[in-house]
Amino acid sequence: MKKTFSLLLLLWLVLPALVWAQNTVPAADVIARINRGEAVKYENATITGDLDLTQLQNKTLKQHHDAKEKRGHKEYVSTVTAPISFVNCTFQGNVLAYYNSNDKNADGQPDLGEKVTEGDVYNTNFDKDVRFENCVFEQRSAFKYTEFKQEASFAGTTFRKEAFFKYSKFAQGPDFSKAKFNQQANFKYVKFPEKVSFNGATFQEEANFKYASFSGGADFQKATFNGLANLKYATLSDPVQWKGASFNGGQDLKYTSLNKSSFSSAALKKMTE
Repeated sequence: MKKTFSLLLLLWLVLPALVWAQNTVPAADVIARINRGEAVKYENATITGDLDLTQLQNKTLKQHHDAKEKRGHKEYVSTVTAPISFVNCTFQGNVLAYYNSNDKNADGQPDLGEKVTEGDVYNTNFDKDVRFENCVFEQRSAFKYTEFKQEASFAGTTFRKEAFFKYSKFAQGPDFSKAKFNQQANFKYVKFPEKVSFNGATFQEEANFKYASFSGGADFQKATFNGLANLKYATLSDPVQWKGASFNGGQDLKYTSLNKSSFSSAALKKMTE
C-alpha cells in the first residue's frame, strides 16, 4: 500500500512536468529542424523564445541586377524549403521573417513600423505550404517582403501586435478567415493574385490595405472593422464579398476602384446588406 501511494505521488509530481515538456518547444528547436530541411508540424504547443527565420543556414546575399533596386544596403534572403504547420500554438516571442538591422525602438527591439532606413535587410521566403492556424502571436510578427510560393493560411490566428505583411507576395489566395488583429493589420502594397479570405476577421485598429491589389477577388463577409478601413488607392476586382461586414472606425476609399471603376462608401454600404 505504501509503495502504491509513493508511486501515485511520484506520478502526480512528474506528469505535469512531462506534459509541460511535451507542449513547450524552444524556438531554437524549430529552427534546427528547418535548417535540416525537415517538415515542421506542431499542434497545441507553446513556442518559447524568438522564432527568427531570417538567419537560416541557407541565408544568401541577394544580387541586385537593376541599379534602381540598390538601396544602399545589403539584402539577405533565407529560405524555408519544407512545409511548416502550427495549429493551436502560442508564440511567446517574436516571429520574424523580416528584419532590418537599423530598425530599433527605445527598448532595443525590432521596430516594424513604416520608417525606411539604410540598414542591412534580412528576409525569408517559403517554398512550401505555410500554416499558422488558430495560433496566437503574443509579440511582433513580421512578414514584410516575404514570398509565399505555395498555400498560406493564418486562419483563426490572433495577432496581439502589428501584423506586418507589407509588400508580401502570395502565389495563391491566403486565408485570414476569423483572424483577430489587435493592432494594425498592415497589408500595404500587397498584390493578392487569387481570392483572399478575411471572412469573419476582426480588425481592432487600422486595416491598412492602401495600394493593395485584389485581382482575384476578396471575401470580407462578416468582418468587423473597429479601426479605419484604409483602402485608399486599392484596386478591387470581382468577386468581392462584403455581406455582413461592419465598419465602426470609418473608411478611406479615396481613389479606390472596383473593376476599374470608382468605388464609393455608398456602394460599399449596399454590398454589406
